[in-house]
Amino acid sequence: MGVGLDRRRAGVLLHITSLPGHGECGDLGSEAFNFVNFLHDVGATIWQTLPLGMPHGDGSPYQCLSAHAGNPALISIDWLVDRGWLQLADRCNDCSGHGELSKSCLVTKAFYGFQVLADVSAQQDFKQFCQDKSSWLDDFALFIALRNVFGHKSWNEWPDGLKQRKPDALSESRQLLKAVIEGIKFEQYVFFKQWDELKAYASSKGVLMFGDIPIFVSYDSADVWANREAFKLNPLGEMDVVAGVPPDYFSEFGQRWGNPHYNWVYLKKTGFKWWLDRIEAQYEMFDILRIDHFRGLEAAWEIPASEDTAVNGRWVTAPGGELLAAIQQHFPALTLVAEDLGIITPEVEALRDDFNLPGMKILQFAFGDDARNPYLPCNYRRNCVVYTGTHDNDTTQGWFDALNDTDKQRIYDYLGWSSLPMPSALIHAALGSVANLAIIPMQDILKLGSADRMNTPGTTEGNWRWRFDWSQLTGDKAGHFEHLIRLFGRGPR
Repeated sequence: MGVGLDRRRAGVLLHITSLPGHGECGDLGSEAFNFVNFLHDVGATIWQTLPLGMPHGDGSPYQCLSAHAGNPALISIDWLVDRGWLQLADRCNDCSGHGELSKSCLVTKAFYGFQVLADVSAQQDFKQFCQDKSSWLDDFALFIALRNVFGHKSWNEWPDGLKQRKPDALSESRQLLKAVIEGIKFEQYVFFKQWDELKAYASSKGVLMFGDIPIFVSYDSADVWANREAFKLNPLGEMDVVAGVPPDYFSEFGQRWGNPHYNWVYLKKTGFKWWLDRIEAQYEMFDILRIDHFRGLEAAWEIPASEDTAVNGRWVTAPGGELLAAIQQHFPALTLVAEDLGIITPEVEALRDDFNLPGMKILQFAFGDDARNPYLPCNYRRNCVVYTGTHDNDTTQGWFDALNDTDKQRIYDYLGWSSLPMPSALIHAALGSVANLAIIPMQDILKLGSADRMNTPGTTEGNWRWRFDWSQLTGDKAGHFEHLIRLFGRGPR
């Protein structure tokens, strides 16, 4: 077992955007450090986030413009002011108060300040960052600059020379957009400087950072534009098939994600270099990594691009064993967690177990009629991660409120309590289970209902916007969480 799964621990699931604060979304500023303090104070030693990439317009962190770049919306403007690169007067002028466009404007102004006011050490640090990250940063910065020029159209709608990455067209664009490209690189520099400071602070408080890797990447991304041979595309660069999942618990029509599938033949020939580069970048950021939709490494649901739903797809096998072997060889100390939810076959379980990867147990899935249900605590093994629910589930309070009386009684019969209310009863069951790692969504700690869920799978409106306020974290809620962490031996050592 790797770090994080080596002993009994407790953690909290909270995306950075859900932190409180005055901006459009939470960021990497003081409130993130305050959250680390909260975790430390209650004895939780894991902070799990969602992917930190730059999302498309729907805000989903699972559909990003790059598998490497950070989300500039998470940049703390106060951090730039504190370094003298942005003046308070700039923060209060016409570009404030207009959401993330205003933040981008402010970061651009900070770049001007950086170029004039930053000391030699900082200037050199920026140059070194650009050099160290050039394998993805150069293409990403050009991609974002061009995407802005063409009104955020997908790269396959760009002029042919740029769509097909003709050297002359790329060279001309890099020259014309040089200043914009440098500004985009600066955004990434600031993001990673702020993240590194947060991670270092968390480490000083005994808190590990737990990240999330979407198995697929977005078609409209720098990754596919610059590395299309790694993906299953036709000669025109278009998708004939897209990724998703068949009908399941979350959706009767399945989920048509629309991501491109991998060209595994090419990836194997290159020793999985694209994947290894991706893992390395995330490993630098996190102590633990979850592979979202792990079952896609054994076989993925391939849907004709012409289909509107995911119903008419087929399973296509993938060389997950070879990929995981390569990852283990290159990153022997890396702790991976398999998101093994959904339609899980013996082959998927074997792939997970062959590499001794912990899987996930969701208590909201546990209480049917079958005592062999793998999500029931009596069926757990130590090498797993238990959740009351995830970002894709309703809050535990909302989930329980929607059940009929018979189902509610079955849950309490199993748990053995008639008076402990939800969500406390499920939190108690998770922390008291044999699983070495128990993760509780912040909404459940705050005892919030359905109005505060993070995401509803299969929908595109109203997701990813939830934020909490410190006033919701009353002393009795924090105290009860701390008591259970200590009671069940999940505190720091």
